[in-house]
Amino acid sequence: MTETGTRQAEWIDGVPRWLRILHDDLWTLRADPLPASGRPRRLPHAVLCVAAVGITIGGVAQLQHNGHLSAGLASLLGFAPAVAVLLAMWRPVLAWWLSTGAMLLAAVTLHGRLGTTPVVVFTWPWTVAGTIAHLLVLLLLTLRVRARVAAEALALTVLVTWLLDGVWGAPPHQSTSLITVVLATVVVALGTALRGRRVARAELNRQTTLTAEERARRTLLEERSRIARELHDVVAHHMSVISIQAQVAPHLVENPSDELRENLEGIRHNALEALTELRRVLGVLRSESPDADAPDDGGAGPHSPQPTLDRLDALVENTRAAGLTVTTRINGERRPMQSGVELSAYRIVQEALSNVLRHAPGATAHVEIEYIPYGLLVSVANSRPDRPASPSPGAGHGLLGMRERAAMLGGSLTAGPGADGGYRVFAELPATAPDAGLVAGRTQHPGTGVPRALHPKDDRA
Repeated sequence: MTETGTRQAEWIDGVPRWLRILHDDLWTLRADPLPASGRPRRLPHAVLCVAAVGITIGGVAQLQHNGHLSAGLASLLGFAPAVAVLLAMWRPVLAWWLSTGAMLLAAVTLHGRLGTTPVVVFTWPWTVAGTIAHLLVLLLLTLRVRARVAAEALALTVLVTWLLDGVWGAPPHQSTSLITVVLATVVVALGTALRGRRVARAELNRQTTLTAEERARRTLLEERSRIARELHDVVAHHMSVISIQAQVAPHLVENPSDELRENLEGIRHNALEALTELRRVLGVLRSESPDADAPDDGGAGPHSPQPTLDRLDALVENTRAAGLTVTTRINGERRPMQSGVELSAYRIVQEALSNVLRHAPGATAHVEIEYIPYGLLVSVANSRPDRPASPSPGAGHGLLGMRERAAMLGGSLTAGPGADGGYRVFAELPATAPDAGLVAGRTQHPGTGVPRALHPKDDRA
């Protein structure tokens, strides 16, 4: 077979496929309501209803007076395009078929009457009202279907117009073929552009929403990872204490049994294994966030002990050195708390004061910590700023991190503007006091219940 014959065979085989596509695209009764938009939201519907009334009045008058059709037939042919415009608000493809069919019926009906009245040259094959109605229908169709379907509707409109005026022809008349084809092309191009813009905006909004959700999720995970890295020292310290206590305990008992020695050795062995695993976990966390361990406590390195409320005065002094007026107040009898509670309280105060420095220039801050029977109450409040805050490069993790710290302990944190125009952060951190020391009368390490002589300074993971 020759190359020309092959191409012809491929073209013939492709015809049914294009016909199937055309059938699937345009032979449908699928509902596609016009979305309400604008203010008021029904304004487009009202405008189309007014246009349909004008199309009906103009079409009936032209067909009856200039086309010399009977009142009933003129009303039928003039009312059909208006119905197509109204129908296009719900079923645009069906409305396009109705508008095209109404034009065909009117063109065939008027064909034999053209040229009989020399005074008036009738517009054919499209009447003026029919042209306006069809343009509105094409616009409504293009706004809600894919560009391919709109192009198919435009191509069929051009084809039908050419077959009527170019192939069939008619007696002397005022041709509306060219103006209709040009305007229909412009309308389809405009509608395609508007639909593309609307689709792009919807996709952008969707992506923005997904990005915001992903950013919030990533922020939450980063804060939890940071808290886990900080709490690692606390947990590692307690595991070290368990190991040392298990090693020292046999020396505190006269003639310990073999079973006791074996059990204590097992406890020490398990504690050391747990410390090894903690070191591995910490290595993974630090490798995932290499910048997260940057010094933030006045030059303390990433491997320094985690801060407690014993360092609150130093934190306040550093904040004052940065230009913020800070007052503090401690209520209740100060006592050692669990390490995690003190770390969380310190970090909440630190982050709250940082927020005051960033977002409330010229304000004063007041830090209040109250020791209650079941834990701590932490409050950081600032007055109204005396000037607008400059744009902050922060990532917005502050409040999220504070809430995570409070929730981790089973507590709660609230933050919001005050009645005086300032801002207040209030946290409730449940806790229990550490157990008493191992040996009565010995000095204990704060917050651990371990004798200072046994404090594992070199065993920290």
